[in-house]
Amino acid sequence: MTNDQTDLPRPKIGLALGSGVARGWAHLGVLKALERYGFRPDIVAGTSIGALVGGAYLAGHADTLEQWARSLTMVRMLSYLDFRVRSGGMIGGSRLVDAMVEHMGRIDIEDLPAPYAAVATDLVSGHEVWLREGDLATAIRTSFSMPGIFEPMRVNGRWMVDGALVNPVPISVCIAMGAQMTIAVNLNADLLGKGRRNAPDLSALGTLDPLSAEEAGSNGGGRARLTTLARRMLRRTQETPSLFGVMVSALNIVQDRISRSRLAGDPPDIHITPRLGDVGLLEFHRADEIIEEGEAAVERVLPELRAAMAVFGRDLDSMGEGA
Repeated sequence: MTNDQTDLPRPKIGLALGSGVARGWAHLGVLKALERYGFRPDIVAGTSIGALVGGAYLAGHADTLEQWARSLTMVRMLSYLDFRVRSGGMIGGSRLVDAMVEHMGRIDIEDLPAPYAAVATDLVSGHEVWLREGDLATAIRTSFSMPGIFEPMRVNGRWMVDGALVNPVPISVCIAMGAQMTIAVNLNADLLGKGRRNAPDLSALGTLDPLSAEEAGSNGGGRARLTTLARRMLRRTQETPSLFGVMVSALNIVQDRISRSRLAGDPPDIHITPRLGDVGLLEFHRADEIIEEGEAAVERVLPELRAAMAVFGRDLDSMGEGA
């Protein structure tokens, strides 16, 4: 019998990527940093934008997604949103799906190299749904169907919306799928960040809106030409936020409270919490700094990562070796 740590089996690692709208670009930084230390997830579960990044990662397109994210401007992001008047949501979402397919191609979840689940919510029963087979782009689109913002998706005869309503950080999914060690990335631990804690009134919610009051009212002038409907949704004043901003903020308050409860019941072995409180939930154009903070968040938990691996008789230097 040998004392060589590399003779011991590597624990099956489950990675739970949480919801958080634009803050989800931090997942890209987290994945890059984890790989530097030899951590390769055997199971990936994602909710909302966590489903997007996790799916792209397993499909081998994380670098492509990162390049696209870093290229985004606010105006370019708005060009992917097909605003419309429908009972189910303000945005159709077909342009985003087309963009996903363009960058990642069509791939079925069953063909991914590791088990994957996108978390969604049954709109009728309220049940948590794990999408583990079928078209990857459809599963991702279903998982980020924010109620009132995006139209719900009908999958297997069921109307579904954003999984953040029931399981914002899907640790329990990883455990159920066989993970022996869980790493969770919670994007909302700093929800009421430094930039908002001392806000005197609701005008602070303006930072949740994708455009300034002047931009939302603009018809052109070098900026994206928005429909009258879109401008009404995005328009805010110095005193009040927009309809769009209020709905996104409300959903994130709900998921923050749910996250606290679910994390208490299913605590991860490693809890990664990027410091993103000063990042607006719709500020997709800030990818550079968000991704950098994702990497920094992993560096801050290195002692915990080392301690967790010691339980399995491994160290960080040996994580890239063995099965």
